[in-house]
Amino acid sequence: MFNLFGNKKNKPPTSLLPASQNVAQFLAKGNVSVKDIIAPSFVEVDFNHVKVDDKYYRTFYVVGYPRYVSANWLYPLITFDHPLYISMYIYPTEAKTVLEDLKRKIAEMEATIESDIKAGKVVDPTVQVALDDALSLQAELAKGAERFFQFGLYVTLPADNLEELNRISKEIDAVLSSLLIIAKQATLEMEEGFKSTLPMFYDRMEVWRNIDTTSLAMTFPFVTASLTKNEGILYGVNEHDGSLIIFDRFTLENANSVILGKSGGGKSFFVKLEALRLLMMGVDILIIDPENEYKKLAESMGGEFVVFSTSSQYKINPFDLVGAEAEPDELSNKILDLHSLMKVIMGDLTPSQDALLDRALVLTYREKGITQEPETYKKEPPLLEDLYKIFTGMETPEAGELAARLEKFVKGSASGIFNQQSNFDIKNPMTVFGIRDLEENLRPVAMYIVLDYIWNRVRKDRRKRVLVVDEAWYLIKQKDSGAYLHSFAKRARKYLLGVTTITQDVEDFLSTDEGKAIITNSSLQIILKQSTAAVDKISETFYLTGGEKHFLLSAGVGEGLFFAGHSHVGFRVIASEEEKTLIE
Repeated sequence: MFNLFGNKKNKPPTSLLPASQNVAQFLAKGNVSVKDIIAPSFVEVDFNHVKVDDKYYRTFYVVGYPRYVSANWLYPLITFDHPLYISMYIYPTEAKTVLEDLKRKIAEMEATIESDIKAGKVVDPTVQVALDDALSLQAELAKGAERFFQFGLYVTLPADNLEELNRISKEIDAVLSSLLIIAKQATLEMEEGFKSTLPMFYDRMEVWRNIDTTSLAMTFPFVTASLTKNEGILYGVNEHDGSLIIFDRFTLENANSVILGKSGGGKSFFVKLEALRLLMMGVDILIIDPENEYKKLAESMGGEFVVFSTSSQYKINPFDLVGAEAEPDELSNKILDLHSLMKVIMGDLTPSQDALLDRALVLTYREKGITQEPETYKKEPPLLEDLYKIFTGMETPEAGELAARLEKFVKGSASGIFNQQSNFDIKNPMTVFGIRDLEENLRPVAMYIVLDYIWNRVRKDRRKRVLVVDEAWYLIKQKDSGAYLHSFAKRARKYLLGVTTITQDVEDFLSTDEGKAIITNSSLQIILKQSTAAVDKISETFYLTGGEKHFLLSAGVGEGLFFAGHSHVGFRVIASEEEKTLIE
């Protein structure tokens, strides 16, 4: 709430509204007024707070301002994560009066400086700076380029109890101090301070500061929710002001995004639309597709659809190395990644089994002549069956158990999927990896292997790319694969890669540390229509207001909240008929 203009002519009553009396008694007499109905039960005025019913209030008034201010400089105060009642009182002042005061003040400061010079003292720099500012302002006022005002700024904090009031008071004091604003509590004047921030436009504090037109304009307390940029793609229509949301995700700290929404909320349509528009901007698109939803889009756009199944022609070897352009510690990092993959394949390992796995992985590469020397990375990498043979050759109970866990992928039903040399490369601007034909417990394995394969290719050839990981909860539900996806998202920025993580199981995603970390490492966050079961968790994670929470519950298909950096708005996805035809 903001009171922008004070009016001293029409003064309201100097006391608060009277406390409510026995409404039933007044009803019986038939003379109940509106005041009797809406007035609080009681008002308690203490020396450092006011209590109205069960609410506590404390008012601050500003006495010191920074020397220089920039546009929207009060943004941290306006967007403070707690309700605030802020009043600004602006009183125009006659230029003639101000010029006379300035003339006298300039003469005083010049005399002070001259006396210091004659006495051989060092001139006080604060006086010199104030003199320069006064001379500059005098010239602007004389030309009519500036006007002068008296300005008062008051802030009232509401709280449910004294402990919360004291805590919020410290926080708001820290925020104001960071803006070089000096604020004081209205001690012994809490009633006057409280009334000054009520929507009655009456200044009871009368603590003012001279301010010129330019500074006053920059103090204007409203911030725009517009996300229209000069570059990027169209994401939708801003529901707040009807403007278009045109944004380039690669201009943010990182190009990662997270999309959360219930089934049927429009997630897939939104992602397909973004992919379509990014392709037109020259950005390569890679998609891990658990349900083969993106197959038709890939075919429409001339992309490549890579399907994984036991009978598929496409194969990826999880033991692949980057090759000649690899970093010196390529093999060590690869073995660490394979540790996580094997835990996804084989399940939890004991410390001794983990040590045995490490030794077996090193031996597997050594058998193929691959060591820590980078020139050996060019040799043909081993296969999963080579690791299986190493385990069987160890002839220990633990090694035999690990070999048994791998047998399904080497000799069993999954033997034709991940136990052959890689036979294709990513060359198409749009490549979709379809894993629908795999049994459900194999999908996390396939997603992990595809992620690792993509990582190797991304490092070899840096260009703008977006990787879409649909149904990311497959990876998040297992700690090792979830940690790998988080690590992937953290490192992607260095290679011009943006990772889009999509999930409809919001509660499961947000209940894990890895899921929360992925959201933290995503500069772009899109929250579409939510279920009542998930909206509370999302509100807690994203600090949504009650209105935003209600908006997510009542949103239609393709509507939601669009977070980009520190800004967020309600938005609605829009697409042309041609785009709808391509997507649907």
